[in-house]
Amino acid sequence: MQLRDGGHLDLRDPVQKHLSFYDLEQQYDESTPVTLEGLLTHSAGLPRESDHPYWSGPEYPFPTKDEVIARLSDQKTLYPSRTEYQYSNLGLSLAGYIVEEVSGTPYDQYVRSHILGPLGMDDTYSEMPREHIGGQLAMGYTDLTRQGGRNEVPFFEAKGISAAAGYASSVDDLAKFAMWQFRLRSDAEEIIHAYTLAEMQRVHFARPGSNTMRGLGFQVSARDGETFVGHGGSCPGFRTTLSLQNDSKIATVAMVNAMVNAGKYSTGVYDLVADAIKSATAEDNENPVTADVNSNGSEGQSNDDAQIDPTRYMGTYTGGLGGSETVVVRWKGSIATLSLPTDNPRQSLSELAHVEGDTFRRLNNDGELGTEVIFETDDQDRVFRMRTPLNYRTRVN
Repeated sequence: MQLRDGGHLDLRDPVQKHLSFYDLEQQYDESTPVTLEGLLTHSAGLPRESDHPYWSGPEYPFPTKDEVIARLSDQKTLYPSRTEYQYSNLGLSLAGYIVEEVSGTPYDQYVRSHILGPLGMDDTYSEMPREHIGGQLAMGYTDLTRQGGRNEVPFFEAKGISAAAGYASSVDDLAKFAMWQFRLRSDAEEIIHAYTLAEMQRVHFARPGSNTMRGLGFQVSARDGETFVGHGGSCPGFRTTLSLQNDSKIATVAMVNAMVNAGKYSTGVYDLVADAIKSATAEDNENPVTADVNSNGSEGQSNDDAQIDPTRYMGTYTGGLGGSETVVVRWKGSIATLSLPTDNPRQSLSELAHVEGDTFRRLNNDGELGTEVIFETDDQDRVFRMRTPLNYRTRVN
């Protein structure tokens, strides 16, 4: 997009205009050309991968750029261009090659000089940093084995696929990347113009009959009436997600060194914290997060929740069905219980309304008072157990 804004290319350009070696077979006579925009929206009709088995472990033999180019003539399109969505690491690799050809600069050097460096993203690399093995670079692990454990994934380098699958970063650096996007508004310019970023984050291709929507390089999705932009990452031993909600300027980053669903963590964190952040940053501050949200007028419910000391009850309690745990956390001026393990922490969260002393009652979804929860104390008035109403869980920390 920088090169486009500088007049060096156009998103409507066919790939062949910038890559003379591009000779992948177009098998549909009626197809429009494979364009740069098609690469960035994954609607070019290209196959998902270069013709090499680089996702096959344990070696993960990623090809060099020359090897990718050498096999292009053996590949052909999957669909006519601009008709179907197919995520393509080959397409993004070609986009990286175009950056090199048009700028006359190696890809890694270009992104370091023009994007990562200016944003202070010093712990982000366009290729897995071999020099950080055994140090800052986390060890990657497989999915769960049949025995219930995980195996280490050998170090790999994406080589000719690095523009698509080689990046390594940190939570702090991705936070910088998110904050840059949040502050790039109106007529501002930093790295690119604000108008260009807005162009990248709007929908350019939507798969017919599905919720798959793509901006330029970004995934665009809708959930519960809100729009999110971002991207996920998946490579041997690692899964990541960066998700931005531009209206509220809330970003969530999930980085996991194992083959799990990172998206469920970023979504779960957003669902837990978004309402509180929006309330705390609201201009009118009509609903501060410390408000007594439990005061619904129900009979027998106290209105002095703000006076309780949440730290008295916070901690981990064990002894549930099957050995599960319950964590008591501070929540909306009072406390709540969170059952673990869970794939949906917000759904597993149960708010408690203070009644009197060390007695609380759960708040049902309709706001009515539910089951009684009593915290028992020892002879030094320290909470050691939680009882509901016949079963109990013992506090372990």
